[in-house]
Amino acid sequence: MNFSVKKTNTNKEPWYIHAVLYVIIIILFYVLVDVAFIEPNKIVHLEKYYKKESRVRMLNLRETEILYKQKHGNFTDNIDDLIKFLKYDKSVIESISKIDSVSKESLSPFKNLTKFLFSPKIYDSLRCSPKSFRQYKISVDTSIVSGTTIIGTKYVIECPDGYGKIGDLLNEALKNTASWE
Repeated sequence: MNFSVKKTNTNKEPWYIHAVLYVIIIILFYVLVDVAFIEPNKIVHLEKYYKKESRVRMLNLRETEILYKQKHGNFTDNIDDLIKFLKYDKSVIESISKIDSVSKESLSPFKNLTKFLFSPKIYDSLRCSPKSFRQYKISVDTSIVSGTTIIGTKYVIECPDGYGKIGDLLNEALKNTASWE
């Protein structure tokens, strides 16, 4: 008995099939890293930006309401009136341009935006939330007595994207107070 091993012809796959498979593996690895790590980080950083920017805009609206009340004796729930007041009222322009004579630092009550300095060119940015571009909701406690509208002493500024609010219509202690402070 002669046991001989019969050689079989092992077909090797062509090299280009392996090259294509390696390229597919590399592409799938990149997609996995992008979906699992890179995109979530971008979303987290973008959400932090929206939150910070929206809150700075609401703080600037608060300062505008305070200056508006000092000038007119009451608050307003009209955001267009606030922006016109910011753009054209001399007392606002003076308060923005005040500089401490000793330290030479700005005494402006307004905060700089996240990516821009607070200036007359960007007042319209105060109108809307940076995330959804919806207007901030401003309400003033008003009542009607004997057919006369009485404007109250409390206001609230609310972010349409849920990043907080400033003031309260019911509680005097929360006037000018931000919900995140």
